[in-house]
Amino acid sequence: MNILQITSSLRGAESESTRVANNIVARLLAADPGAQVVTRDLARDPHPVLDEAALGALFTPAENRTPEQTARVALDDALIAQVQAADVVVIGAPMYNFGIPVQLKSWFDAIARAGVTFRYTETGPEGLLKNKKVFVATARGGVYPVEADPQVPFVRMLLNFLGMTDHSFVYSAAQAMGPEASAQGRAEADATVAALA
Repeated sequence: MNILQITSSLRGAESESTRVANNIVARLLAADPGAQVVTRDLARDPHPVLDEAALGALFTPAENRTPEQTARVALDDALIAQVQAADVVVIGAPMYNFGIPVQLKSWFDAIARAGVTFRYTETGPEGLLKNKKVFVATARGGVYPVEADPQVPFVRMLLNFLGMTDHSFVYSAAQAMGPEASAQGRAEADATVAALA
């Protein structure tokens, strides 16, 4: 089993989303000690944002690209290859201002490529990153009921669009609501991970 762990928190060792993601990976390794883990820390090593130059490179035929364009596309190619090779993807996704960190959005922008990780058909888009299990560990300062959660529907939509439809979300909520609420949120996240395993 190949596990790809994506972390995106800016808080380093203090990150709650990374702690939960690490817990998920540890349980996966306990179940399959021979599994291989590749870790991509998007905060420590951020991927370039999708800008005009990157878009120009992507839309230029490979044989016509400048060396700079070729190098830029290769950065995205590396991320796509990682996710294609993974059987399981574990994503640490803290909530920043009701969304995901820009570093994680840049990762999704990089791996979403028409004709490679999704395609358009007569019946609509088809995701090509199939047969992968995805765990998303999300930490948030408050508590959001499912019907009012501003972050998870967006992440779920991106995953589904790319064909990664088998996903589970683990919430560590109330992390800015005081020590007692924060501890309860962490305990609930740990219980969810244990149940998933």
